[in-house]
Amino acid sequence: MTTRETQIREEPTGRADPAGNERLTAMTGAVLLVLFVAECLTLLNIGNLLTLHVFLGMLLLGPVGLKIGSTLWRFTRYYTGSAAYGRRGPPAPLQRVTGPFVILTTVAVLGTGIMLAVEGPGNGSWGRLHHLSFFVWAVVIVIHLASYVPKLPRLLSGRVDHARHLLAARATRWLLLCGSLIAGLGLAIATYHLSAKFGGSPSIIP
Repeated sequence: MTTRETQIREEPTGRADPAGNERLTAMTGAVLLVLFVAECLTLLNIGNLLTLHVFLGMLLLGPVGLKIGSTLWRFTRYYTGSAAYGRRGPPAPLQRVTGPFVILTTVAVLGTGIMLAVEGPGNGSWGRLHHLSFFVWAVVIVIHLASYVPKLPRLLSGRVDHARHLLAARATRWLLLCGSLIAGLGLAIATYHLSAKFGGSPSIIP
């Protein structure tokens, strides 16, 4: 009988790059950590920082989409029998458990926030859903970060290899990350005025 391990060993590695995917996920995660902390800090004075809160929420959409994409890519490659990803192994048990909930609750927080901004204060159901999803997300993300943050320095400080294909892969990671931030920034600039429906300032920082 052919085992999964045998199948993985027999399959060609090709251009699979699990280490690069892991680095991209870590880079995006570090950016998201900073942005989410800034977003949560606006809650301390939401009355004066409402416009900044909306701006950061829209900005987050770009890197959040990239983080979800890189995570699902690793999941898909591993469970479809990629040799390189199989040798790399699955994420840590706690990350495997919390990962799907992190994605779902993050989508819920940002999705309800977008709907709240679009619909305005007249639709109270979106506001309640936004608050509820935030509290659930906060619990899940604290558990997730407990296992993820200690690994960030190691993941972000991998050795520099000057092989041409690895330099190209590194450049691609930076292009993807910068592209996601530019996309989020464009969306944020185009939509932060929606905060005016809730009495927000016309400028991002009052």
